[in-house]
Amino acid sequence: MNDRTMENIKKEKKHSLPQGWKIKKLSEIGNVFNGNSINAKIKKEKYLGLDNGLPYIGTKDIGFDSIIDYENGVKIPLTEKELFKIAPKNTPLICVEGGSAGRKIGFTNQDVCFGNKLFALVPNKSVNSRFLFYYYFSSSFQIHFSNEMTGIIGGVSMSKFKSIEIPLPPLPEQQRIVAILDETFSAIDKAKANAEQNLKNAKELFESYLQGVFEKQGDGWEVKCLDELGAITSSKRIYKSEYVKDGVPFYRTKEIKELSNGKPITLELFISKDRYEQIKKSFGVPQIGDLLMSAVGTIGEIMVIENEDEFYFKDGNIVWFKDFQRLDTNYLKYALTAFVEKIKSLAIGAAYSALTIEKLNKYEITFPKTKEEQQTIVRQLDTLRIETQKLESIYQKKILLLEELKKSILQKAFSGELN
Repeated sequence: MNDRTMENIKKEKKHSLPQGWKIKKLSEIGNVFNGNSINAKIKKEKYLGLDNGLPYIGTKDIGFDSIIDYENGVKIPLTEKELFKIAPKNTPLICVEGGSAGRKIGFTNQDVCFGNKLFALVPNKSVNSRFLFYYYFSSSFQIHFSNEMTGIIGGVSMSKFKSIEIPLPPLPEQQRIVAILDETFSAIDKAKANAEQNLKNAKELFESYLQGVFEKQGDGWEVKCLDELGAITSSKRIYKSEYVKDGVPFYRTKEIKELSNGKPITLELFISKDRYEQIKKSFGVPQIGDLLMSAVGTIGEIMVIENEDEFYFKDGNIVWFKDFQRLDTNYLKYALTAFVEKIKSLAIGAAYSALTIEKLNKYEITFPKTKEEQQTIVRQLDTLRIETQKLESIYQKKILLLEELKKSILQKAFSGELN
């Protein structure tokens, strides 16, 4: 955004405000300051586990829902509080550096010491601190804040932050607006919490039924290790240098996840037709009825091969289930989905989660002897999954609408249109 455009926006904003409102820079309405950094080792040895003192709040202790964790175990003794900057009770805190910049915003209910990636603004007597807190969530503030971010990790400097402007009505009007926002947002948050709980219940309904199918078993069901029922393998290694601009699609975990969830592929990679044919001839490629499952990092994304479209996939990241002649492929998919958390518990690797083929081979599943019985179970699960997905969609839309309602109310609040 160029300077002229920014200046025009400022003029329009100023002229559109109700009488008595003023545009002020944050530096003009109070004291802006950041907190103190503490060496991790010193924090652990000196301040962690203390019973008394002022809570020390870092970025991680402020949730995206604005709830501050005062019981994080880190306290500054009162005898040392002069060594730290203190945000008094009823002070807005905002993260100004890193991935949470502008997104983690809290409001203190007690005096706290705080980290250097957070800015506090203690307003003067003409400004309601909660009015300022709500302004941080408005689109006007968020756009201005985003425009001031610089650096590789992203951040807003103290001088840039102080230059951000706020539309400011007289104090009684600020108090009226805050009272309306407190009451309205409390009701919206309650409705959102109910929708989120209903969304969780819908997901758990299907998961509970799914678990029940494979836990109770039926008469004559068998129990076998996966390596007794088919082959679990991976692919031949494809090097980055073998990617081409056009050819046979090449899938990694990301693409498997997108395809398994019915979403379009966001980044297409290809290998040559000749390389694909070479692999197909000497090693084989996935066929209709085979199954692919992500096994590194994001574990348990499952894709059933349903057509003859040519493609290949990344070695190691994805495991290939083939030749499971006694199992309906979709039954196998549901069986693995039912126990995906148990499968994840088999994962190894300190830096990331991973499943080995050796571990998967010894994983036991239960199943009816005939494919007809398996397919009956699949149809029942498909029906329930569709119904629960409909419910999930309803609650997800409601949550989004409530968020949009919040934005709309904030827009009115800071343009002088909130009645």
